[in-house]
Amino acid sequence: MKKIMMTLAAAFVAVSMSAQVYVGGSVSVEGWSSQENAGDRSETTFKFMPEIGYNLNEDWAIGTVIGYENNKWDGVEGVSESAFVVAPYARYTYLKSGKLSLFVDGGVSFESASKADWTAFGVGLKPGLAVNLTDNVSFVSHIGFIGYETLNPSGAKNSINHCGVDLSGENLSFGLYFNF
Repeated sequence: MKKIMMTLAAAFVAVSMSAQVYVGGSVSVEGWSSQENAGDRSETTFKFMPEIGYNLNEDWAIGTVIGYENNKWDGVEGVSESAFVVAPYARYTYLKSGKLSLFVDGGVSFESASKADWTAFGVGLKPGLAVNLTDNVSFVSHIGFIGYETLNPSGAKNSINHCGVDLSGENLSFGLYFNF
């Protein structure tokens, strides 16, 4: 067991010393409400989406988001739901100009919530922008989604499918990355 742990530690140190690993992610809180004539409802969403990745070379990286999402609805029997999110991706950086980089993430996502018994699956592209604030810190934004998504609530014949380009503000995220 000691040999395995020492080998893993040595591998981590070797990878970290070559500035190939990055960690970061995003945190978001969102809420909306409607007045009495529109149903007198509200929703609060909290997302914690940590991310880890590895730069293969100057243009390509691989990584994954492993996160948590919680939705709380008032006016709908006080329902609250938590979901687990996994989203591996491959990143291609197609433009670098000084501290600014433009990239696109191609990947899949899977979400699962046990209380309401639903799953969601997506596959597609997420364009993004990175600004290197320092050698070790980057501000990263994803802008939109191009691809296919499906939501499968419990029960037969309840699937919701979406295919296309979504460049709305609802598909905008910001985060910080720390490069090692």
